[in-house]
Amino acid sequence: MNAERLLALYEKVAEAEGAVPRLRRFVLDLAVRGKLVAQDPADEPASELLKRIAAEKARLVKAKAIRKPRAFSPLEPDDLPFPAPRGWAWTQLAELGIISPRNEAADNLEASFVPMSMIAAEYGVANGHEPRRWGEIKKGYTHFANGDVGLAKITPCFENGKSTVFRNLTGGIGAGTTELHVVRPLFVDADYIILFLKSPQFIETGIPRMTGTAGQKRVPTEYFTSSPLPLPPLAEQRRIVAKVEELMALLDQLEAARTAREGLRDRLTAASLARLTAPDADVAEFSANARFALATLPALTTRLDQIEPLRQTILNLAVRGKLVAQDPTDEPASEFLKQIAEAKTAAKRETGDARIKPAPSPAPDALSMNLPSGWSAESFENLFLFIDYRGKTPTKTTEGIPLITAKNVRMGSLHRTPREFIAEKTFKAWMTRGFPQLGDLFFTTEAPLANICINEIEEPFALAQRVICFQPYAEIDTRYLMFAIMSDVIQNLIDEHSTGLTAKGIKAARLKPLPLPIPPLAEQHRIVAKVDALMALCDRLEAALTTADTTRARLLDTLLHEALTPSGRCRSEVAQQSPSASAASAAIALEAVDSPAITL
Repeated sequence: MNAERLLALYEKVAEAEGAVPRLRRFVLDLAVRGKLVAQDPADEPASELLKRIAAEKARLVKAKAIRKPRAFSPLEPDDLPFPAPRGWAWTQLAELGIISPRNEAADNLEASFVPMSMIAAEYGVANGHEPRRWGEIKKGYTHFANGDVGLAKITPCFENGKSTVFRNLTGGIGAGTTELHVVRPLFVDADYIILFLKSPQFIETGIPRMTGTAGQKRVPTEYFTSSPLPLPPLAEQRRIVAKVEELMALLDQLEAARTAREGLRDRLTAASLARLTAPDADVAEFSANARFALATLPALTTRLDQIEPLRQTILNLAVRGKLVAQDPTDEPASEFLKQIAEAKTAAKRETGDARIKPAPSPAPDALSMNLPSGWSAESFENLFLFIDYRGKTPTKTTEGIPLITAKNVRMGSLHRTPREFIAEKTFKAWMTRGFPQLGDLFFTTEAPLANICINEIEEPFALAQRVICFQPYAEIDTRYLMFAIMSDVIQNLIDEHSTGLTAKGIKAARLKPLPLPIPPLAEQHRIVAKVDALMALCDRLEAALTTADTTRARLLDTLLHEALTPSGRCRSEVAQQSPSASAASAAIALEAVDSPAITL
């Protein structure tokens, strides 16, 4: 059976996005199509079962145990979604039992009350209940008894698959939410009916049939009672239910194992990264931690969401001076910071710019980290001239001079979309506070806060509000400064000095005195080269994981397609009709996906 091929390859596809929920739905789909267990020619055919059900209903009507059922529309050949297997019969719920049954009992009988919240969407989860006196709940609620089947009819409960076989009801009867359709099956396995009600074919076909206004849409009674239902022989119903329970239990185990595996992997990754950035680690300990962590991280990193913490670790190592070795022959940072201070003084003398003001350097302990030998701390204000147009918005036009806004400044990169413009005449009047130069830094002050990138634009452009241009007073590696500002060390520092709740922002006056860790200029260049190389490896790892995710999705799609294909059809025919590659080629491709090694 093609379905067995899918289950054999489950481990390869389980990592695909939404694989487990899709496989659960798929098992139900196989069940109601007769593809989950083999048909047995010795089974009493479903047509005979329907005759016995009809006879029982007639007996109950004659005995006045139930009312005469309402007539329902017979099925037409065009109504049938797929061919029924041999021995099966197409029927309807109205033919299989009593719709909307009523209970008769003494008011003081202990019964069960079942609100919608106690009916599960997941297969195999029993209904909950609350003991109540029957007299308190018999009016104004839906009736049911042990063995009845209930279907949630209101959105979004129906779409989510809320339905149940009522069991363990106090006193054997109950009442509950009015948003239920109920059937009391006769001679039919109630659990098989639940398979049908939770199957993708029934739910997906029912969604467009719902009536009512948004948020109050309901499944019509006629859809519940008269939809085509594929009925197997009773013995096969029981085999199907047993197989579904077996497969759902297997999926539960595999999902639990995957969750545990991912949890362990996440804890190992977090611990490895934390040891790398531990502030009290000595050189020897750090080297050992680095060798272990970077050797194992590619194997531990199996999801795209794990890439960003890896990138952040690289940045945190860089800003702490742990990414490259210090060279005692490098000129210390304090020496070239003197040159920057002299350049700042000269700029004030030459321009008279009121924005350029004397400011003290930060104290050595201003940063929540130990500075390596030869490093210093310096403030934003002493490193950069702030060019900003906060609080003002120029009139925009459909063409003209490009306007760089906070939307263009992403974390680590400048994007030219969305594109906005101002008129050339406006540009000349607008850019009065200075012109950004190549290599300057752009920083967003809010919405979002603290995105940072390098200016790479050669043609004239204007700056909008919420963007500050950091223009160095003298030579410094602005790529190093960008990486430093991107690190958690500085991002957290900026966040601590920001204001606002939902939309945080930072004023220039609060940003200017904040410290930045400054290595010797030569070490800045070495750090930048190493970060660039490691980020490229992260990009490759991300690409490999993306390829793996895509391949798993293709493999899952192909296997699902093959499993629903009648067994007699040849594989070449399946391959021609499937939009995906064959399962075999997808599985091979998945095996070939490799992760790049990361080394310091």
